[in-house]
Amino acid sequence: MEKTLLKFKLPVSIIREGKKYVAYTPALDLSTSGNDYGGVKKRFNEIVNVFFEELIKKGTLEEALRDLGWKKVQSKWSPPIVISQESQTVLVPVK
Repeated sequence: MEKTLLKFKLPVSIIREGKKYVAYTPALDLSTSGNDYGGVKKRFNEIVNVFFEELIKKGTLEEALRDLGWKKVQSKWSPPIVISQESQTVLVPVK
């Protein structure tokens, strides 16, 4: 049985925390970690695949994507568009 492939671009932030790397996408609210840059990219791809496999298995794919802000035009899903990713200085009063 041939599988249908979904194809879309996801915004991904990869940061280093100590000796680990963390990949995060706000489009799916998913994150994973790895020991190096290549490893975290590989694990990210794996976790996205598991995420979609589970949603499809449970029959909740459309509901979950809509809840995450995805839009369906005709039969194609599009994730929310990240307008900006930047560092912002904030002042927080502490007593």
